[in-house]
Amino acid sequence: MRGIQSKSIQCDEIWSFCYAKQRNLPSASAAPEGSGDVSWTALDGDTKLIVSWLVGSRDSYAALLFLRDLRARLATNPQISTDGHGAYLQAMQYAFGNEIDYAMLIKVFGPSIDSKPGRYSPLSVVGAHTKVISGNLDPAHINTSFAERQNLTMRMSMRRYTRLTNGFSKKFENHCHALALYFFHYNWLRIHKTLRVTPAMAAGISKGLLSWETIIELVDQAEQKALVAKRWEAEHSGGPTSGIAFRNTGDQV
Repeated sequence: MRGIQSKSIQCDEIWSFCYAKQRNLPSASAAPEGSGDVSWTALDGDTKLIVSWLVGSRDSYAALLFLRDLRARLATNPQISTDGHGAYLQAMQYAFGNEIDYAMLIKVFGPSIDSKPGRYSPLSVVGAHTKVISGNLDPAHINTSFAERQNLTMRMSMRRYTRLTNGFSKKFENHCHALALYFFHYNWLRIHKTLRVTPAMAAGISKGLLSWETIIELVDQAEQKALVAKRWEAEHSGGPTSGIAFRNTGDQV
C-alpha cells in the first residue's frame, strides 16, 4: 500500500466506541486505554481503495497521524475532500503543505422526520455547501459520498459497528484487529459490485483475487519474524524483553 496513484481522495470518520461511550468514560473507573469514541478512513474516489485508516479519537492529533500516514502512501498529489470536521484544517496543512487541492463538503443536519421522544433516530441532512480551502479544484470531485457509502458497508459487515447493540468492542486491540481483517478483505478479497474487480485490482496493485490463505501466510510470517526478534533481543540484552504495547494503524494491513 505504497506509491498509490490517485486523482481524488475522500476522507471521513465513522463513529464507534470501545468499552464505553465517550460520555460515559468519567464514570467508568476501570476503563482500559483506548476506550471511548474512535475511526478515520481515506478512500480513493475512482478505485474505491481504502488507502489509509486509523483508529483513534476525533482530535487534531489523531487527524495529523492519519493524514501523515495517508501522505506517505501516495505517489501523487490528489484532490482531497472531507466533511466539515475542524480537526482536518491544520492537520491537512502540516501533512500535505500549502499546495494541496483541498475542499470541505459541509453538511447541515436537522431532526429526522421519524424522530420521536425517547427514541433514537439519526439526524437527517437538510442541506450542504462546499468550502474550498486551498488549491485549484474540480468541483465535480468535491464529494464524500463514496467514503460515506463505505462507512455503511463497514456497519453492515462488522457487528461491532452496529448501533444500539451489545456487540461493540470491549478491547482496543481486538477492535483494531477486526478492522485490519475487514480492510484486508475489502481491498484484496471482495469483488466490488460496481467495479467488478477488487479495489486493489482497480488500483493496479494486484493482478488477481487474493485468498484467506494469503492472510494466514502473512500472519504466520509476521509471528515468525516477531519470535526471531524476541529471541535475538533476549540473547543480546541478557534477559526477557519488556512488554511494549502497539496501537494498530493502517501499516498492519
